Amino acid sequence: MSAFEKHRRELEVHETMMGASRGRLAVAMDLLTDALAMVGQHGVYCQSARQPGKPAMDLRLIIEQIGDAKELVQSVIEGGPDGPARG
Repeated sequence: MSAFEKHRRELEVHETMMGASRGRLAVAMDLLTDALAMVGQHGVYCQSARQPGKPAMDLRLIIEQIGDAKELVQSVIEGGPDGPARG
């Protein structure tokens, strides 16, 4: 089953409110946020042996990468195809 089939309802709602491209990006942001929450929960149980109280290094890298992806997607949603103006 494709992502379009699995998330049909959410896509319909967001595409109606924001247009096709931004609606799809909004659903992608929701999916990234959910993934970030799941990895964060896993980090509670899978802690670093070198740094007790912190998630294992692989989880920290995953959290960082998902966070970076969310930032890039958000820039397109907010500022159009070229992202927000810089400078």
